[in-house]
Amino acid sequence: MKNNIVLIGFMGVGKGSVARAVVECSEHVGIDTDDLIESMSNTKIKEIFAKKGEPYFRDLEKKVATWLESSVDDTLVSTGGGFFKVPNIKKIGIIIHLDSPFDDIYKRIKEHPNAQRKLKKRPLFQDITKAKELYKQRSAQYKKCADITIDVTNKSVEKIAKELLKKVKEYKGKK
Repeated sequence: MKNNIVLIGFMGVGKGSVARAVVECSEHVGIDTDDLIESMSNTKIKEIFAKKGEPYFRDLEKKVATWLESSVDDTLVSTGGGFFKVPNIKKIGIIIHLDSPFDDIYKRIKEHPNAQRKLKKRPLFQDITKAKELYKQRSAQYKKCADITIDVTNKSVEKIAKELLKKVKEYKGKK
């Protein structure tokens, strides 16, 4: 297995913020799968969903996953909410599930200074009822996929980053 740390979890749970905090307090380099997809397609995620649909986007995720598996090591990888479904995810690195109840995730986004931009950026969050249903579907799948689950509810990103690094070190010590 690669020496990457792969963050999974529902959209808006804070994967990107936690990734930045981990990079700041460690030797890790960080990359984001959604940023990679936007770069390789020269299109924003929202536009990809609108113009080409979710299946096309999922194919792009698979391409990114293949590249991560073959070319990236010693890196912290922040992923989009559905990235955990790529078939080779376990070959990319240690899978860390950032977990929080749906209502806490939604509240966190709504209270963010850039709340409108954050909500606009997430096409699957446009219908809250559908988003909540998607959360229910994915919640158990995230836990099943993960090597480590971290409850991020009411914790600062700095505290989460420190907990994550500690748990990864413990996990590697057991292997």
